[in-house]
Amino acid sequence: MAYSSLVFYHEVCFVHTAAPFAMRISCGARNDIRTPPTNTLWFKDFAYTGGIPSNGTRSSFIAPSLYTIRYFPLSEGPQNCYNINRVPKGHYSVRIFLGLVMESNFNNEPLFDVSVEGTQIYSLRSGWSNHNDEQAFVETLVFLSAGSASLCFHSTGHGDPAILSIEILQVDDRAYYFGPQWGEGTILRTDRRLSCGSEKPKFDEDYSGDHWGGDRFWNPITTFGESSDIAILTTHSIKQDINSPNSYPEALYQTAIISTNNQPELSYTMDVDPNRKYSIWLHFAEIDPSVNGAGRRLFNILINDDIAFQDVDIVGISGDLYTALVLNKTVSVNGKTLKITLYPTKGHALINAIEIFEVITAESKTFPDEVRALQTLKSAMGLPLRFGWNGDPCVPQQHPWTGADCQFDKTISKWVIDGLCVLDLMLRFTFFLFPLAAIILSSLYHVFFLHAVVFSNVSQAKELHCSIFSKVNTFGLDNQGLKGFLPNDISKLRHLQSINLSGNSIHGPIPTSLGTVTSLKILDLSYNFFNGSIPESLGQLTSLRRLNLNSNSFSGRVPASLGGRLLHRATMNFTDNAGLCGIPGLPTCGPHLSPGAKIGIALGSCASLLLIFTFVLCWWKRRQNILRAQRLAGNHINAKLIKIAETTWYAVETVIGGSHFGRRIFYIEMH
Repeated sequence: MAYSSLVFYHEVCFVHTAAPFAMRISCGARNDIRTPPTNTLWFKDFAYTGGIPSNGTRSSFIAPSLYTIRYFPLSEGPQNCYNINRVPKGHYSVRIFLGLVMESNFNNEPLFDVSVEGTQIYSLRSGWSNHNDEQAFVETLVFLSAGSASLCFHSTGHGDPAILSIEILQVDDRAYYFGPQWGEGTILRTDRRLSCGSEKPKFDEDYSGDHWGGDRFWNPITTFGESSDIAILTTHSIKQDINSPNSYPEALYQTAIISTNNQPELSYTMDVDPNRKYSIWLHFAEIDPSVNGAGRRLFNILINDDIAFQDVDIVGISGDLYTALVLNKTVSVNGKTLKITLYPTKGHALINAIEIFEVITAESKTFPDEVRALQTLKSAMGLPLRFGWNGDPCVPQQHPWTGADCQFDKTISKWVIDGLCVLDLMLRFTFFLFPLAAIILSSLYHVFFLHAVVFSNVSQAKELHCSIFSKVNTFGLDNQGLKGFLPNDISKLRHLQSINLSGNSIHGPIPTSLGTVTSLKILDLSYNFFNGSIPESLGQLTSLRRLNLNSNSFSGRVPASLGGRLLHRATMNFTDNAGLCGIPGLPTCGPHLSPGAKIGIALGSCASLLLIFTFVLCWWKRRQNILRAQRLAGNHINAKLIKIAETTWYAVETVIGGSHFGRRIFYIEMH
């Protein structure tokens, strides 16, 4: 029979020639550290994230021997992220060990959500810190293609997230391929790994496993039920493919659980989340010395009582005794339990190991230009830490940025920002102060919202989302103590419909580029310290319905194109701007001059001043020359008079200045 879901380890696919990328981070550590017994290097987490470093404790003995953690109080925002750059493109095992803050006034068991690359992969459940090895960490297999890794922790109101360590370990690009639905948009969250018949928990490293396996953790299990089975082991070597894609430790196949006559079948049951998809990997090797060939052991494999594989013959499929075999089946589970049954049709059932993953479809991310624009806005206006604004604005969808309103653009398969609504922020603070009122408020809101979605359409539902309360602003950053300036990059948020930054301390001019956000309907910048002139480009906002620029320091003429919007029933408020003029309700302006005319006048004035200065300088120079000539002439006359004879008298008439006024007569005696 054909087994389309088999992995044969005697088939060589690819031989790795280089070591896989590995990054291990000790959260809260001030220095790099190595841990026994393998002398593993852990890097300090400086500059990767915010939060507060502290001494911490491990929740399980399998956790790395590290004694610092980093925790994220709600005062630093509802979501906090590690952003790790320079991660080569590839397939990775990302493992996050959880920690506990070693201080008496802290909640000993915080509950929060974890996301990787914008996709929520896990919500911590109560009891995870009770030395439960399987819940001491969160692990996922994910493709990283952007040269970085983003790991975020989302507060849910039950204590501050605390992280002990992070591991990013490269695995084979086709590791855990389970069929056509597998791909770069697929995330596998490790639910559990069981090493059947083993007595001690071990990692691949303890098994001297291949580093391309990702240093998997294997939880030991010696029985599926009392008196129903027995554990066996062997020291015989196991034939297996030591190359890609799924390189497993040899020791994994040297122990097994086998059924008995008392209970011929083997059955393993676990609790799962309903309506999820799970990928199940079953490991076999015929290590029972009582079986000496093919056809001696046959069994069916059932998953939730449905036959997944029929008449499995380990030796017949793998080709020999002591040879590894892996079977995989991916199924959808509607209920709350997952049951794996090995029902023998000949001999007894046997199994060596089990791996179970939850299959998660990766979220589409927000358009990168809009993410960068929001980050620039955050920096330029000094957004308070309590807003968070870390990670991706729109995903995971369970945790958008505080007040974020996102829309999925099917043409680019990306999320875009069409507004940020204060409703989410209001509910969060209401929940903090008045839990019961918040629950009622939230319930009423969701009833009305779902009614709009079901009986109307998404756009009406969104309108309800931003109008069900009396105070609704799509860009809900009003009265938040913001400072700084409005950056040009705000124009990259091309889908915005409403901006409200009123009641802050923002200064500087309105960016001219804001006029390119043609979808904008509401712009409220009132009660700030904006200055300069109102850009002509705002007249291009043909969808504008409300413009509030009152109580600022604007000056100059209100653009005529904006005044024309009043004829289209747009409401505008320009009051309390001492320097504004040009529309009814504001002072009358002088002759309106365009910027080019103003520049021309300024240049003309400068030229006139230069001409006047040149004329005055020339006149002054000429006057100085005349005076100098007169002085020289006077000295010459005095020299002549000294030589005239003393006995002879002549009348000499000297005219000075060419006029008879100032005429003088001298009588000179000649000898």
